[in-house]
Amino acid sequence: MNDTQARATVLDCISAVAPDAPVDDLGGSDELSVVLEIDSMDLLNIVVAIHDRCGVDIPERDYGKLATLDDFTAYLVTHAAV
Repeated sequence: MNDTQARATVLDCISAVAPDAPVDDLGGSDELSVVLEIDSMDLLNIVVAIHDRCGVDIPERDYGKLATLDDFTAYLVTHAAV
């Protein structure tokens, strides 16, 4: 999976979890919880959505590393099956 595919996947998962979130205005380094006004449960649901869509298991110890769109994108590129 390349950066473009991973980013699109993450944005789709965010939109599925928080349909009213302004994902079009989201910059790569913007902190998701702040810009999208979502809580930790929404972030967990995004992690679950990514797992369901891509089969990427994100262990709880890595949750703290996933604060921005760029973080999620890089994680997905690194851990997604080719």
